[in-house]
Amino acid sequence: MFDSANTATKVQNTELLSVRIGEQEFALNIMSVREIRGWSSSTPLPHAPAYIKGMVNLRGLVVAIVDLAERLGLPTNEPTASSVVVVVEIGDQIVGLLVDAVCDIITVTDDMIQESPNVGSGPANEAVQGLVILEGRIVSVIRVDAILPKNMPTGDVLAA
Repeated sequence: MFDSANTATKVQNTELLSVRIGEQEFALNIMSVREIRGWSSSTPLPHAPAYIKGMVNLRGLVVAIVDLAERLGLPTNEPTASSVVVVVEIGDQIVGLLVDAVCDIITVTDDMIQESPNVGSGPANEAVQGLVILEGRIVSVIRVDAILPKNMPTGDVLAA
């Protein structure tokens, strides 16, 4: 008997959380998302890079907040009550990513992700894994592990 399931290439679906920064849409692998929180004021972190908005207490764990717009070299706005923090886990690091809004959960296959144009270097170019075109809009897929510098302290080091 012919079993088409064994002979066909299996399509790998990936769920992404889409977020908005200004007028642009980005997506993060949902497996790295730990939780989504509303914005609350943060405590400044001395000598931190400009894209680190500060730190917040997340149930006893001090978490750095990264302004994703600034980290990607996009225009930034001061956070408002409608701003959102997407808490992600990157290896042994837990970090909050400040975005304007959470949009949707989208399911993509590997063949839907296109290479981004090679137009330079820097954190933004390194952080974009690829592009997905959905209903006429372009969504940049972010490599969450490329958002932070490698020498960023872990949440455990900052634990209260």
